[in-house]
Amino acid sequence: MPFNIGLSGLNAAQADLQTTGNNVSNSGTTGFKRSRAEFGDVFAQSFGGISQTAIGSGTRLQAVTQQFSQGRTEFTENGLDLAIDGEGFFVLNDQGSTVYTRAGEFQVNRDGFLENNQGQQLQGYPPQNPNTTDPDFNTGQLGDIRLQTGDAPPQATSQIEALVNLRSDAEAPEDDFDLTDPDTYNFSSSLTVYDSLGTARDATVYFVKGDGNREWTAHVGLDDGTDPYGSFDLEFDGSGALSSVDPEPAQVTVPTAALGNGAEPLVFEMDFDGTTQYGGDFSVNDLNQDGFASGRLTGVDIDSSGVVFARFTNGQSSVLGQVAMANFRNPQGLEQLGNNNWAETFAAGDRQLGAPGTSNLGTIQAGALEASNVDIAQELVNLITAQRNFQANAQTISTADQVTQTIINIR
Repeated sequence: MPFNIGLSGLNAAQADLQTTGNNVSNSGTTGFKRSRAEFGDVFAQSFGGISQTAIGSGTRLQAVTQQFSQGRTEFTENGLDLAIDGEGFFVLNDQGSTVYTRAGEFQVNRDGFLENNQGQQLQGYPPQNPNTTDPDFNTGQLGDIRLQTGDAPPQATSQIEALVNLRSDAEAPEDDFDLTDPDTYNFSSSLTVYDSLGTARDATVYFVKGDGNREWTAHVGLDDGTDPYGSFDLEFDGSGALSSVDPEPAQVTVPTAALGNGAEPLVFEMDFDGTTQYGGDFSVNDLNQDGFASGRLTGVDIDSSGVVFARFTNGQSSVLGQVAMANFRNPQGLEQLGNNNWAETFAAGDRQLGAPGTSNLGTIQAGALEASNVDIAQELVNLITAQRNFQANAQTISTADQVTQTIINIR
């Protein structure tokens, strides 16, 4: 019996050494979770035996459980590296099978999909309105996240906001308005607008003082045209505030023929709200429009909620998807698959899917990786302890052998 007890102790110490050695060997593995060997005593007792005098029969390995504590966050120079701060797992598509990981080392493959170094594709939710900044996602549809690599479509100008101050003491020009003759208007200001093909156009707003003290006319011209494409009468009250615009809405229409590139007619409204007639100098407080040209992809950003944004050279961005995360009631029940992957099991409980930062799911840190949660100092101490346990159990066997040898040598 002492031999069996000592042997069980040797086996237990060896299992402890192997578990600790596996932890040490994975101290540099991204997203690795250290394991702990758990033991139980062996106690054999026959029916009717006396427990007060019964002796145990050694020990045995009950389980090797992973410890899902948070690893430290290490920042990298790769914007597609993702670290989870909190609970949860990334969801991966492994050739039709679903696996889970804490390792967020991702890159873009030749087809534009986000995948890890095993070729497993990151799963997420598609946007309900692609190519926009609309943050609404179809959370009922889980699929591969794909980065858009084509040009972002242009947007034609639909509105110009003109917020200016017109000098109240300006004098009306003597001649009729001619946009090619600066003597026929008082002030002007230009900005860039865009047609339906994203071609940039120079638009100019000309302001002409009317015969009345509170009357002005705004003419809108485009590029090198000789005639305005829209003219609007502005009237101010005695305090200098804009009281009326005629016609309303102040709409400008540039026909396709005038654009010369086959674009759709350029139609936009002029918004003069906030324009004033004060005694100060002419000033342009705000003159902007809502159109933009086409753009090429310059980069991809992922925020803490897992929303993937594409940035383009035209200053615009669009939502490509949202990273999905999963969690389980008992993560220690997950099946280890190797390569930093786990598979769901009955013991782990039902899978809970959601967006990062919701429910009990953690948030995402882009440009960073979660390091192994192995504490080398603690593991080295564990190695010493396991070694001592092994030596002590070996001594138990050696002592039992000496006792047995003594009995055999009795004459």
